[in-house]
Amino acid sequence: MTFRVKSAVRGFGRPMTLLAGVALAAAVVAAPASAAPVPPQPSRHHFSAAAQSFVGATTVSERVARLNAAMAKLPKESGAYNATKLWNQGITGAGSTVATLVSFGDDKVKQVLDEYSRQHGLPPANVEVLQPSGAVPACTDPGVDTAACQSWGGETDLDVTMMHAMAPAAKIVVAATPVAETQGFAGLPEMMHAVDYMTEHRIADVVSMSFGTTEENFPSFESIKTLDPALERASKAGVTLVASSGDDGPTGAYLQGPGRYPYRVASWPASDPNVTTLGGTQLHLDANGVRTQPDDLVNAADNGFSEGAGLSKAYARPSWQNHVKQITGSTMRSYPDISMEGVQGTSQSAPLFAGVLALAVQANHGRLGQINPALYSKLGPKGTAAGIVDVTKGDNSQWDVEGFKAGPGYDIASGWGTIDASVFVPALVKAVR
Repeated sequence: MTFRVKSAVRGFGRPMTLLAGVALAAAVVAAPASAAPVPPQPSRHHFSAAAQSFVGATTVSERVARLNAAMAKLPKESGAYNATKLWNQGITGAGSTVATLVSFGDDKVKQVLDEYSRQHGLPPANVEVLQPSGAVPACTDPGVDTAACQSWGGETDLDVTMMHAMAPAAKIVVAATPVAETQGFAGLPEMMHAVDYMTEHRIADVVSMSFGTTEENFPSFESIKTLDPALERASKAGVTLVASSGDDGPTGAYLQGPGRYPYRVASWPASDPNVTTLGGTQLHLDANGVRTQPDDLVNAADNGFSEGAGLSKAYARPSWQNHVKQITGSTMRSYPDISMEGVQGTSQSAPLFAGVLALAVQANHGRLGQINPALYSKLGPKGTAAGIVDVTKGDNSQWDVEGFKAGPGYDIASGWGTIDASVFVPALVKAVR
């Protein structure tokens, strides 16, 4: 396979100015105190156990083995969410393009996905790898954190597999950036540049983002918004943006690790009103893939982590959330908006939902754009009639920080709940027209 490499030298108007300002801010916030003899190390990206399991797996066969171990239930998920009913109607994602935005990526991703697909009865995938923000180094190059790089490779393989399992005919783009996303601004300017590149070149209909950084880790809450222009341009171009809600429950990692905040915090881009944010639930399936009980929230007691949910301190409540202001009791943006399976972290639920949106793009014969206004005003209130399945059990408390509880109807912990894709997709298409 030939991989296309694009240079980050080209600017798209404001983004290049943004990059310079953000890089400077990142350098300032990361500077250690002069009195400290040994500066603390920056926190790393919070990888799921599934992504971390790819460390040391360098061959295609090794990576497929790790993928099989991590995603043993994945082929049954398309049935659990009734996506297969749409497949039988010819809605398989054909003609749509969904992208995953990651650091480093995996240059063997197509081979890994094709072998996994062969083993599980899925068709070969149409995968393209782009490097729009500069050439991506190898995981063994000098100065590269090999374990983190290989974990990002695992994240990439997991993302594309979930997209392909939900929308087997959709084209998948891996937008890989050369700087690791950790906490604060680190790695985010390059990612936003990649979003701008995909927007200008009309590459993706849906972009999935399985990363996040605690709002408190930016120089100020207001400074976070300097990253918004790329997301706003994408949304105006009709691109639907999806983000994972995080795996630290109601808290998040410090900028300089280790440790987490002892109180409620929010994660970006999950808190950003430009994106649809996915929380994590647990599917309870029998050997035939049939539900044995309703979905509930991913929680620390069962999985060692809890799905992220909370209230932003940076973003005011968007107008489309006015429908739930009595429930949140806040003037700030709450998240997640919707939830899907996240037993391997909400970096699982985001690409799963991106795959569902790829089905909707095909059914709509075009892009969907920002779906949150339709989700809150037209779909969520209709419940099962619009393919919204309520999640009423669980909470996301973790690390001795009290979280949020799921309950009937909309709640901060799960958003509107989860979905039945066979009903949700046609309802969404109708709602965005």
